[in-house]
Amino acid sequence: MTATPDAKPRGTRLPRLARRRQLLSAAQEVFVENGYHAAAMDEIAERAGVSKPVLYQHFPGKLELYLALLDLHVDDMVNRCREALASTHENKLRVQATFSAFFDFVSSQGEAFRLVFESDLRNVAPVRQRVERSLRECAEMVSELIQEDTGCTSDEAHLLGVGLVGMAEVSARYWVTTQGSIPKDAAEQLMARLAWRGISGFPRTA
Repeated sequence: MTATPDAKPRGTRLPRLARRRQLLSAAQEVFVENGYHAAAMDEIAERAGVSKPVLYQHFPGKLELYLALLDLHVDDMVNRCREALASTHENKLRVQATFSAFFDFVSSQGEAFRLVFESDLRNVAPVRQRVERSLRECAEMVSELIQEDTGCTSDEAHLLGVGLVGMAEVSARYWVTTQGSIPKDAAEQLMARLAWRGISGFPRTA
């Protein structure tokens, strides 16, 4: 097999964790470029500069490799949301920070968001469960704060949390398809103002 232009030279021995990171990085490039179904383990190994047996030592199959990569990125998205909510005690700024977290995620290097939100495996149970879990965890964090600060019931707060997270996700994904027709900061502020004008209408508890 001829090496692809981006293939890395072979022969360097790396510690197991470093090799795993290298393989995941190569796999992300190939999955984002080609989608899951068109991606080949041969190409991933070539891109990483290793033999196929080395790749299979770390990941027994293409699905396991994809799920390991997906786990990294859904955890990253949840952590971004958690850090945004914890960054301030002022709710208006929390809303702004949460929208920024989603916009940052979709604009992060390597287009990892495509593995989470645009996967051609969304109907495969392990993939769907991971994506749904990540959005659910984000919504639960938001809903807990809403319930603490308002007179909303748990069910009402959860519905509001799902709505806010859904708005952040969809608007961020749409924005990235426009290739920055609106500057990122301006787009974040625009959507955060819309969300804040809605959620700030709920009276706060004493």
